[in-house]
Amino acid sequence: MRNLIRVILVLCTGILTAQNGVIKGNVIDKQSEIPLMGATVELLDVDPPVGVITDENGKFRMENVPVGRQRIRVTYLGFESITIPNIVVTAGKDAVVDVNLVEAFGQLDEVVISSGTNKERAVNKLATVSSRQFSVDEVTRFSGGRSDVGRLAANFAGVSAPDDSRNDIVVRGNSPTGLLWRLEGIPIPSPNHFSTAGTTGGPVSALNPNMLKNSDFLTSAFPAEYGNALGGVFDLGFRKGNTDDYEYSLQVGVFSGVEANVEGPLGNKGGSFLVAGRYSLVGILGQGAGGTSATPNYGDLSLNIDFGRGKAGNFSIFGIFGTSNIDFLGDDIDEDDLFAATDEDTFVDSGFGVIGLKHRINLSDKSYIKTTLSSSLSTNQFEVNRFLDQDTPQERSILFTEADNTESRISISSLFNTKLNNKSTVRAGFVYENIGFDTLERDRTMQSDGDGDGDPDLFTFSDIDESLGIFQPYISGQYRLTEKLALNGGLHGQYSTLSEQFVLEPRAAVNYAITPKHKINIGYGLHHQLQPLPILFLNEAINGVLVQTNKELDFTQSNHFVVGYDVRLAKSWRGKLEVYYQSISNAAIEAFPSSYSSLTEGADFGFDNDRVSLVNEGTGFNQGVEITIEKFFDKGFYGLFTSSFFESKYEGSDGIERNTPFNNGYVINVLAGKEFKLGATGRNTWFVDTKITTSGGRYFTPADLEASQVAGFEVLQEELAFSEQSDAYFRWDVKFGVKLNSAKKKQSHQFFVDLQNVTNNSNLFQQRYNRVTNRIDEVDQIRFFPDVGYRFQF
Repeated sequence: MRNLIRVILVLCTGILTAQNGVIKGNVIDKQSEIPLMGATVELLDVDPPVGVITDENGKFRMENVPVGRQRIRVTYLGFESITIPNIVVTAGKDAVVDVNLVEAFGQLDEVVISSGTNKERAVNKLATVSSRQFSVDEVTRFSGGRSDVGRLAANFAGVSAPDDSRNDIVVRGNSPTGLLWRLEGIPIPSPNHFSTAGTTGGPVSALNPNMLKNSDFLTSAFPAEYGNALGGVFDLGFRKGNTDDYEYSLQVGVFSGVEANVEGPLGNKGGSFLVAGRYSLVGILGQGAGGTSATPNYGDLSLNIDFGRGKAGNFSIFGIFGTSNIDFLGDDIDEDDLFAATDEDTFVDSGFGVIGLKHRINLSDKSYIKTTLSSSLSTNQFEVNRFLDQDTPQERSILFTEADNTESRISISSLFNTKLNNKSTVRAGFVYENIGFDTLERDRTMQSDGDGDGDPDLFTFSDIDESLGIFQPYISGQYRLTEKLALNGGLHGQYSTLSEQFVLEPRAAVNYAITPKHKINIGYGLHHQLQPLPILFLNEAINGVLVQTNKELDFTQSNHFVVGYDVRLAKSWRGKLEVYYQSISNAAIEAFPSSYSSLTEGADFGFDNDRVSLVNEGTGFNQGVEITIEKFFDKGFYGLFTSSFFESKYEGSDGIERNTPFNNGYVINVLAGKEFKLGATGRNTWFVDTKITTSGGRYFTPADLEASQVAGFEVLQEELAFSEQSDAYFRWDVKFGVKLNSAKKKQSHQFFVDLQNVTNNSNLFQQRYNRVTNRIDEVDQIRFFPDVGYRFQF
């Protein structure tokens, strides 16, 4: 290791001439989202100063930019200027920056200079409360992130994800099923490998962070264009490929796998293409990786093809495709493995795909229409074959559990955006989804031997091929009453063809700048969400006939209230405080007294399959306070402190107020990092990042050991639902590495080592009855685990 460091130092300090980089991008009016021609883009911190002007399409390009982190300032007459720091310039890839300028409130004779940065504002101009913009740089820079945007969100205030095995996102005590994933303006199924029907998370993300542009994460009181969600919104977009040069990258990591990306110009109208493929590398870890003896395999392909500007507007095609599978073979299973059993062979397969066509046309210098048409597919198959009389001459195998689920969607989204003047912006549109659900679920668990063959009956819980439509029209706008006071408001509608229910949802937010450094915001939103599809289409045997008794359930309803205070503590320091209350009603509960509520679904890989004849009479609430202190990247250093203190409760049909399984009580994250210049030229850097996370343990329902032993399967004490809490979660991650820029070629290298759970802390993953050992066993989450990676760009 010492010799390697010496070689690197010699190479870095011996550079006399160097390959520099490129900064390019687009400058647009944030309100109209139309390109700004003639904006000035200056490269700061260089001598002599360098500046360029945007062309008729709002594009700019700066050549021969020194590698490292750079700052630019963008100015345009009559608009607030903006400074964008920490643009990562490398020798191996052009740095692309999209800049949004806001028109000044009054008429100006000269440009207004603002000290703000792009990161302080959400990409969506109407998302002004409980929203945060995140970048690809953050996804790849933060330790413990596994190149997963879901795990990135766990660093933000209001998010709880203390589960090393899955990336489910719990927002302010809501079930992960309350999260909305959007890509290029359309809702999509769970973009994760090994995902199961109705869930929004999974063990491994199928979203390649190298495909993403800066995107938004919202946690409450969403703007009117978002619907059919209670907990949070991930609003993602794919970046465009390089419009000038061909670029390539190769990458390998333990979790992200082996990856190859290619991008470049397409046609002569400013088009481009971007394609990225990955395949898992987890198999090299051998048996026991991820807490089980089985080896997961997964791969995904992403693309974004932009055809450039034409008379008919701009067309582009985007897509993601992923597959995954894992086999748990009984001969290879330890008896204390809670994922599988020694007398069973279990086979898991899943698939995920989205393909979309996007069109945008500018109607004037103030207005545009954007339309997206897409098709998506999400599949998962789960099969369990159990061996009876194992290791005897009478050994035989029977199909014990079978699930074959396919969710297909045809979606169309269209919006009209217009800027009336420098004070007012209006956006109107709709989203329509036709969702098909083809499912077969059969299981012998908890079943009697009704046919007398000596085995529990294989009961068909679901065997349907159904579809439903969700139509969501909306209108929203922003009005700047004064330079300091802005009002955002809108109305969202939602209609289900299944229940024939139509609801109207008002949304509103007020933002007031007390001083340039102190701001307050108040937000309110009424939200509704469809009941999870695996619950809606469950069968119930009534007089020997299978009936879908949950099919007519209405939406769950939620009222969001939030008050926030934002303060600029210093030049690169920001503080934020938010207090919120969420009242939930119309949740699905059982008609007879019980502790069940649909608000508790999403705590595991699947859904309860025996909750039938449900009614919309359940209630719940979430309340809490969040504190964020952030040090933006400046002088090589950055930091982030987030804390959430919250309460999440619900009531079932028995009228007893209980903890939800997501009521951790508190979550605290402390994250910091530093870059050190390497060598006399400073072209190369060492970096280190560390993160500490702690939270209260999850609540769970204790198992009845004696009843489970008699029944042969787990029997829960439902009268004590979510009454026990696991120990507090704690994890410390450390990531370090080096970034090297080639001296004479367009090439860069990055090496990293991500030491996850460096204290080898034993955080509880699951506690349940194990019929093989005939006791209640526990399994821990991942202990100390090193993730190693390398990236080559050229």
